[in-house]
Amino acid sequence: MEVIDVEDQISISIDDGEISDAGSVADERRAPREQIGFFAREGLFRIGEGSTELGLLKRVFLLGMGTASKDTDVVEIHRNTGSSLTKKAKLDSYKIFSEAVARKCGGNANTRYAWYGGSRDEILGILKHGFSRCGTPLHGPSYGVGLHLASAKFAIDSASSCVADEDGLRHILLCRVILGNMEVVCPGSKQFHPSSTNFDSGVDNPSDPRRYIVWSAFMNSHILPAFTITFRAPACLNRFQSVPANFPTPKTPRMCIPALISVLSRSLNPSQMALIEKRHKDLRNLKITRRQFVNLLRVTAGDELLAEIVKTHAQGR
Repeated sequence: MEVIDVEDQISISIDDGEISDAGSVADERRAPREQIGFFAREGLFRIGEGSTELGLLKRVFLLGMGTASKDTDVVEIHRNTGSSLTKKAKLDSYKIFSEAVARKCGGNANTRYAWYGGSRDEILGILKHGFSRCGTPLHGPSYGVGLHLASAKFAIDSASSCVADEDGLRHILLCRVILGNMEVVCPGSKQFHPSSTNFDSGVDNPSDPRRYIVWSAFMNSHILPAFTITFRAPACLNRFQSVPANFPTPKTPRMCIPALISVLSRSLNPSQMALIEKRHKDLRNLKITRRQFVNLLRVTAGDELLAEIVKTHAQGR
């Protein structure tokens, strides 16, 4: 499959009072009301045929649909403009939070593109009022209780949650998301907020993200809906999703690292926890191996304490 770096190719400007594509040559001329789509009637800007912006967004979306792309047709794409006072206020809020997270994270707010799928009415409600609920995804494992978004390379994951309208069309949002410092959230986790003040969001795999988790406290400050894509696709998209490797069930009790660190904080002193958290960050940034991190845990906490915590965790499931 062709690889596309979405972050490099799409640039949303948030400095001119509206959400737009930097360098877009789209020239949209309003069609009669009965000829334009649902989102255009609701005040969104329909991107014109033949524009650089339209071609790029189609390409990004279809690449993210994987093998389903050959049976998927992009009908139209709309840009979420910042023309109203409410939308301008949301844009200003996003900029403020982006700057705040950047200061906290050493100058980088870690903003990325991500997909969110739902019904047409749900997406319209989000564009008008913001996100209103968090929970578990309709398809695939849950990585905590939060707002689940698919990374830019995996549009298929969010497209599977889209509900066809009366015309057989589906609708998906491409959002700009402030992720800050991400922590790994394990499949099946019940986590619903950051495990510590060091983290801002969740991720399934920091080295190759497929799913981002934005906690409820941040869902309307850290997410900026930028585009809606209306498309036709096969009725059952789940069968097109790639299936993760079927790993053997471990014969000994296991516990995900963030949960283990959280429990360890009740038994270890602050200096020990600071060392563990620093090395955990090194692990997530691929500066050390998992074996090196485990060895540090064993030296710092001791095998007896670690074994007792993991055993208690397994019994409590």
